Amino acid sequence: MLVIAVALAAAGACCFAGTVLLQHRTVRQAVPGREVHALGPAAVRTILRTPLWYAGIGLAGLGAVLHALALTMAPLAVVQPIGVLTLVLTVLWAGTRPTPAVLLALLTSVAGVASFVAVAASTVGADLPAPDLGSAQWALLGAGALAVVARCTRGRARCLFLALATAVLFGFTSALVRAAVTAQLSGVLTAVALVESVTAVLAGMWLLHQAYANGPAPVVAGATTLVDPLTAVLIGIFAYGEMTSGRLLDLAVPGGVAIAGLVLLSRHVPSTTSVARAPARGPEGPLRIVVAADTYPPDVNGAANFADRLASGLSGRGHDVHVICPSTSDESSSERVGGVTVHRIGSRRTPFHPTFRICLPWRTARAVPALLEEIDPDVVHTQAHFLIGRSAVRAGTAAGIPVVATNHFMPENLLGYAPLPPLAGRLLTRWAWQDLARVFGRATVCTTPTRRAAELLERNGLNRPVMAISCGIDRAHYAGGGEVDGPPIVLFVGRLSAEKNVNELLEAAAVLPPHARVEIVGDGSERPRLEALAEDLGITERVRFLGLVPDEELVRAYRRCTVFCMPGTAELQSLVTMEAMAAGKPVVAADAMALPHLVRPGRNGWLYPPGDVRELADRIAQVLADEPTRRAMGQESLRLISAHDLGATLGEFERVYADVTHVTAPPRPRVEGRLPHPTS
Repeated sequence: MLVIAVALAAAGACCFAGTVLLQHRTVRQAVPGREVHALGPAAVRTILRTPLWYAGIGLAGLGAVLHALALTMAPLAVVQPIGVLTLVLTVLWAGTRPTPAVLLALLTSVAGVASFVAVAASTVGADLPAPDLGSAQWALLGAGALAVVARCTRGRARCLFLALATAVLFGFTSALVRAAVTAQLSGVLTAVALVESVTAVLAGMWLLHQAYANGPAPVVAGATTLVDPLTAVLIGIFAYGEMTSGRLLDLAVPGGVAIAGLVLLSRHVPSTTSVARAPARGPEGPLRIVVAADTYPPDVNGAANFADRLASGLSGRGHDVHVICPSTSDESSSERVGGVTVHRIGSRRTPFHPTFRICLPWRTARAVPALLEEIDPDVVHTQAHFLIGRSAVRAGTAAGIPVVATNHFMPENLLGYAPLPPLAGRLLTRWAWQDLARVFGRATVCTTPTRRAAELLERNGLNRPVMAISCGIDRAHYAGGGEVDGPPIVLFVGRLSAEKNVNELLEAAAVLPPHARVEIVGDGSERPRLEALAEDLGITERVRFLGLVPDEELVRAYRRCTVFCMPGTAELQSLVTMEAMAAGKPVVAADAMALPHLVRPGRNGWLYPPGDVRELADRIAQVLADEPTRRAMGQESLRLISAHDLGATLGEFERVYADVTHVTAPPRPRVEGRLPHPTS
């Protein structure tokens, strides 16, 4: 009989998994998009008109019959834990990619459940002693308390507490059914048990649908399949006397293994909403997009500038764009800025940069999933793999939302110049690449600004091809540059950190003609050392440290400079160099990373060997001394930068979003000089 009972319980689990998929799909399509706290009358009417919901009801009824038959043949401690297979089957039928973590989680869950059933079957008898139904009523109080807590929470937490309340009611129902059909109860007690069972099922179904409306299916399936059997087994032990409480220790280890597997599974699988997820805006038209950025204006750096341009550009094309980024204070806030909704998470200052701030891990782990639940985007586009970025990747994939990940980071940017022993630096750099690859490996699509940067990612552990999509530049914003009266100016813009090698520019300035000036826009940890170096070189009067400046002042700086200099050696694309080119300026840059893709020696500027200050000074002096060549180089910069028009970049990303969300992509715009596949 035990074998038959186990088979019936497993078949019931199959039915319940089908129910979860069908009903979760129906409810999530019926609720209004962005922020769901409860099913309203309109949503209920929509659900009741959906055939898939009735198919789910039919499967649930069949599963309940199979489960009840199993309970007539075996104790609660044997039958109930088999219900944990519902989550496993839900994951498998949702088409989840079988990653090593998912396979390990499934194996652990199944092994734990199988061991639990084996131990339970060897320690209980087939006959049910006289049950104490009064002692089982504590489950109703527990379910009520969980439902009250759910009303005080939101998002995934609300979903979890609603699912827990549902699970307690379903476990209580199973215990009542077993008592009614196998124990020698009086007619009155049997009727009471059956009435309570029906009432608990109806209440549980309502709470279950509320849970569906507030979160992903794995949260619901995981909570119900864990707490349902736990509730029923505890009732069986303490109210029905199926086994002594001392035998709980025998079940603790396999039960713990099963729970560990389910926890691992819930962290590494997307929501079953991915099976039925439809674009929030329909098959055509604008999308709701979340841009996750660990740095965003007022921060001044390439990644922050790109995130701002991307968000603003997509908003200008009619999309509903939300940005999740660090706040400029410890307080979180949301505001509408130029058509973009910016959600700022409270952050803290860092000791290694005067303006760069980070959000604490436990804060992002709570805030990012809650924001995604509230926004309900069609696609998440993360700009980094740091705290906000990795939380966005994890929460997005868990909710079945397509994730596009763009990398602007090289570990060498931080670790290559840290005061570490060479071996420690190499080990940390290798670990940093592996961490980046691990986070981005969960994304749907990975991009980076240049083919060179894509090759670095692929070579350092990312197990998929990477698309090279230029960060793009709003050429019209910087246009209007030309020769300016007064002494020639050499301009640098960027973060003042070690890998930018601004010291080389200052050392070169010391041997330039005395009338040449240097302007440095930006701030960072190296500024005091650079100011001291300028004083030591005797060029303080010729060097202006402008610090962080507003955008309009930055544009004026590009327009008034004579030549732009970028001595950095860790540039994945160098937006500031592109901005200078859009202003029609010649460029002298280090022959490193992506800079050779922007600078064509002798055409729009010159490259110099990194660290060769003499060569840098000669190249700058050569540009300053030849006005006709300088003008021709500026025109060539304008021609070359046309391949990186921001409109083309936005179009590329719109087509990526269309691919991952299965919407109709906008037509490919024709941009003069645009490369078929941006490589620089």
